[in-house]
Amino acid sequence: MSEEVKFLSLQEAKQLVAAIQEEENIHNNDRRILTVYNNDNRELCWFDFEELAEAVGEVPEDHRKEAYQDYVLKHIPAWALDI
Repeated sequence: MSEEVKFLSLQEAKQLVAAIQEEENIHNNDRRILTVYNNDNRELCWFDFEELAEAVGEVPEDHRKEAYQDYVLKHIPAWALDI
């Protein structure tokens, strides 16, 4: 039985997250990920770029970065506070 993931509030996530960096997936060079870092430059979590795009849905290109960032910030797992 899997445990439901709890997410930080948007305010908590904004205080914790320092950067969201697009990177190459080291396990699959044909895929991209967005890695989330805190203020100490420690990796908190990551999101598969294709899965993120699917979850966000169709967004005009000039609003895409903001939409992806907003989605990521709303989906930072609560356990990231322990990192």
